[in-house]
Amino acid sequence: MKDYKVIVSETMSDEGLAVLQETLTVVDGTKMTRQELLDVIDDFDALVVRSATQVNEELFRKAGKLKVVGRAGNGIDNIDLDAATEYGVVVANTPESNTVSAAEHAVALLLTSARNIPAADRQLKSGEWDRSFFKGTEIFGKTIGVIGLGKIGSLVAQRMKAFQTRVIAYDPYITDERFKQFGAEKVDALEDLLRESDIITIHTPKTQETTGMIAEKEFEMMKDGVRLVNDARGGIISEEALLTYLDNGKVRSAALDVFAKEPSDNHELMGRPNVICTPHIGADTDEAQENVGVTIANQVIAALKGDVVANAVNLPALNRENMAEIKPYIQALESFGKIYFQLKHEPIDTITVQYYGRLAEFETQMLTIAVLKGVLEPILLDKVNYVNAKTIAEQRGITVSEKPIPDSYNGYQEFVKIIIKSKNDSLSIAGNVDAKGEGRFLEIDGYTMDFAPSKYMLFIKNLDVPGVVGKLGTLLGQEKINIATMQVGRDEKTNKALMVLGIDDACSKESLEKITELENITMAKLVIM
Repeated sequence: MKDYKVIVSETMSDEGLAVLQETLTVVDGTKMTRQELLDVIDDFDALVVRSATQVNEELFRKAGKLKVVGRAGNGIDNIDLDAATEYGVVVANTPESNTVSAAEHAVALLLTSARNIPAADRQLKSGEWDRSFFKGTEIFGKTIGVIGLGKIGSLVAQRMKAFQTRVIAYDPYITDERFKQFGAEKVDALEDLLRESDIITIHTPKTQETTGMIAEKEFEMMKDGVRLVNDARGGIISEEALLTYLDNGKVRSAALDVFAKEPSDNHELMGRPNVICTPHIGADTDEAQENVGVTIANQVIAALKGDVVANAVNLPALNRENMAEIKPYIQALESFGKIYFQLKHEPIDTITVQYYGRLAEFETQMLTIAVLKGVLEPILLDKVNYVNAKTIAEQRGITVSEKPIPDSYNGYQEFVKIIIKSKNDSLSIAGNVDAKGEGRFLEIDGYTMDFAPSKYMLFIKNLDVPGVVGKLGTLLGQEKINIATMQVGRDEKTNKALMVLGIDDACSKESLEKITELENITMAKLVIM
């Protein structure tokens, strides 16, 4: 395979480079300017980047031979996936290569915080010897609250059990079996975890739902003297509120690897004696960087061989004829799936996708995968992709089935209905693609609708009585929320209605609370596409 050429535009581990050099012809592009890279990219079959290189449509247009882009790391913000798919280029990353390092760093933060080790170290090195300031806390017998029981959170839970602690966890998107697997007691509400935990450690992605999820109200619920660890993402904990509760003693200590703004300039927070800070180094170990390098090298080689690329994050290459026919439905069904976890907080048991009319004749596997990616993305972000979505669903105990139905549906010759069931609830979402190739929601939970998804949408359930729309419009005006579109579906049997409003910008949690306080409104949820 030495005929294949790969250019490495940013630094990667020596071990990863060695794997590439053993099989491919490798060119060092780490000192190239952007223009120099664009000038030579047409000569390469593969490109390896980290986060700085912008792999956009301009680059793909010039890269006539390019078959694969390897991202040595997790995030893919610098890569245009739509352009990659359009040009038939596979994009792969390394989402799992640093999970052990991140989990161990969280444990290290927890232990050093509980025993005041950094402060004791500084005092001793300054020439003082006074043990009275550094009385710590045993971990043994304490209740450890884990927020988020994904890959890293579950590793932390396992390690905390070794200290003979009681581990409780909150994750509304995880099945009961996963809690049992990792020895964690399930709590159904975040409030319960906050009230019971002696130490709280955060391992959830940063999403619309989790941003600011630990603020003043949540601090008030915690035990006096609680200790906090955040090794996940900045912005999940309100830094302003944390300062207040560190000062009044409610929070005995905090250990942070991540901050709302990075590099952080919150010197007031970092300067507190009961705060331990590290500069987002949770995944920065020799082993993690070696794993990342070796993993991405093997992914690139697999792609060039034509083998399965386990961590591909975009669609497999399709010929243009198939792409033209299937792509609109792929995009539509992904958006349909995104609704579930933004409206519901129940772990999923089953997903059934029904294909009606002409769609029943399609090869629908890729369409179903698009549904799964959409369902899982609001809680996993870029950790889920078109390649691993099915596997992740299986790991979470979700049973997925397809049902082709050759008949039309209420006169529609093409129609898709998604039925998602949990232990205690269900949600159905249905629609198709219009003549312009845009997805249309035509049915939600039995309510007949007809609207295209927009970036920000308000889903509101209410009693179908006069005056609701007027009061809602007045409140949204007061909250400076501009309505772009509105659809109303009615159920005459139950005298209930569902409103879906397209709005210009995301609204705050406080605005949503005000909406639900309006008379005859029973639910208000923000959905982001």
